[in-house]
Amino acid sequence: MKRKHEESATRYPLLNLSDGEYVISAVRRHPIGLVGPVLVTALLVSLLMMGLFNYDAVTQALGFAELPDFGPILLGGVLAILLVLVGGYIAIWVYQNNQFFLTNESVIQEIQVSLFARREQTVSLENIVAASFHQRGILQTVLDYGSIRLSTEGDETTYRFSYVASPKRQIAILNNAVEAFKHGRPVGD
Repeated sequence: MKRKHEESATRYPLLNLSDGEYVISAVRRHPIGLVGPVLVTALLVSLLMMGLFNYDAVTQALGFAELPDFGPILLGGVLAILLVLVGGYIAIWVYQNNQFFLTNESVIQEIQVSLFARREQTVSLENIVAASFHQRGILQTVLDYGSIRLSTEGDETTYRFSYVASPKRQIAILNNAVEAFKHGRPVGD
């Protein structure tokens, strides 16, 4: 158990693991959630580049009698493209840094809200009363991703993690860990 704890602490240094606690499963989001940010970034970059390459046609369509100097326009366009690319990279980074960890004692959700905002939610396995997954529609079923939902006793808090790859398998691992923990059996061995 000590070896597993040390390996988990080394592999996941941002997690606040108690003594003897180790990671059983690290769940990342499915890549399908990256489609939106990638498409929006590609579309905006394409539109900006088309505007720069078709500068004469754009200025004529806007009714400019005399063409403004292209140098500042090119510089502004290149800066706008770089800004869009940086924004797209940040959106992808934030998406990929949302993670869900199952340990032998708890479920830890690392939530990256923005570039400089991060929070962690931890739920003890003994407090989980229900765990379920949900797949909606043909796309989620075919690509095997969905949402995991955990309900806890007490204040009836519900935790959700979306875009989970293989949610049925992940919920089976989680339910087995909860049952083992509640019955005093070793978790995740």
